Amino acid sequence: MVKIAIVGGGIGGMTLALALADAGLRDVDVYESAPAIRELGVGINVAPHGMRELAELGLLDAVLAEGIQTADLTFYSRHGQRIWHEPMGLAAGYRWPQISIHRGRLLGILHRAVAERLSPNRVHTGHHTVGVGQDSRGAWCELVDRTSGASLGRVEADLVVGCDGVHSQVRRAFYPDEGPPLWNGRTLFRGVTVGAPFLGGRSFVNIGHSNLRLVVYPISRSHEERGEALINWVGYVATDDGRPMPPQDWTYTARLEDVLGPFASFRFDFLDVPALMKGAEVLYQYPMVDRDPLPTWDFGRNTLLGDAAHPMYPVGGNGASQAILDARVLARELALQPSIEAAVTAYDGQRRPATSIVVRANRQEGPDLCQNLVEERAPDGFTNLDDVVSRQEFEEIASRYKHGAGLDPSVLNDRPSLSIHPRATDHPG
Repeated sequence: MVKIAIVGGGIGGMTLALALADAGLRDVDVYESAPAIRELGVGINVAPHGMRELAELGLLDAVLAEGIQTADLTFYSRHGQRIWHEPMGLAAGYRWPQISIHRGRLLGILHRAVAERLSPNRVHTGHHTVGVGQDSRGAWCELVDRTSGASLGRVEADLVVGCDGVHSQVRRAFYPDEGPPLWNGRTLFRGVTVGAPFLGGRSFVNIGHSNLRLVVYPISRSHEERGEALINWVGYVATDDGRPMPPQDWTYTARLEDVLGPFASFRFDFLDVPALMKGAEVLYQYPMVDRDPLPTWDFGRNTLLGDAAHPMYPVGGNGASQAILDARVLARELALQPSIEAAVTAYDGQRRPATSIVVRANRQEGPDLCQNLVEERAPDGFTNLDDVVSRQEFEEIASRYKHGAGLDPSVLNDRPSLSIHPRATDHPG
């Protein structure tokens, strides 16, 4: 039996454990650095290509019970003028929905499924990886207690997969001279606020341009059922005053005045942004960082997945979905290829080029580019949008990003399942 050690118990690591079990590979252990799996964080989006994989893992109902089926996407200028609107998820012709959900709730769904389908004992918290490698017998990872630093010994496995995020210890073992993540000079301010539903209650809204942008969307079905909205918001602010990069820590908090000033004018008939920000219990800040695409993830009996492999800017709602796709492809190749080395090579050949395209597209603003065009051509606002940007330009921007990110509806809908033993429910519609 193939033994697999997963370093990191986030969305990518937990999804990989479930994908491996679904593919018949059940000798799987997850080693998480944090002392417990806690349902922390703010909102994320899982696009239809990611939701397809979660549905095929039998998690669709659980995710639908927690999140919001996002109905549409609307771009606005910083003056609150509507630029572009399009349906999302099922309304856009996909056979799977787009879901906006609290990251912690999604992680909880995945963690409970791992405990049920494998064993609660397969998830080891407080186990921090400090080294990985391989020898003639297989792969290994060295572990320490995250709190005390005491050695927890060496775990030996047939394969070690680094799912340990942007500061991956596994990645560092193979690229020790890479240096820190790359900052683009923008800071993300994030919060979650309970408020009134806006624009129909299921809209994903993007306001502003690359140097001053707000993304906002509801993330909780239970709040919706009570007639309110749990609203996730992210403010992007360009730093041009010489301030240093914020710490790369998702729990690092911000002061309200740091974020209110830049968005003071963002008061619109559909949303009062300063009021929204004032209603958040906690404000977080994080630098907008990514890393250059790697030349390979193929290290024999070690490989990378998710943000450890391809950290990207949070553009287009693609980060979680790409990690989910990584997990499914790797599990499939491990089940079908004649050796672990062949499986890792096949996985690298499929997923590394695909995610490199997304990393580079996100650096070019992805679908958000339409706002920059409006800001450049009509900085004081417009009377007739067609005089500023043509519909054809908008459609080309949206289509180009969807194609590169694997979100072309016809391609996704018609692609064969990644399941080893597809079920009828794997391809609804």
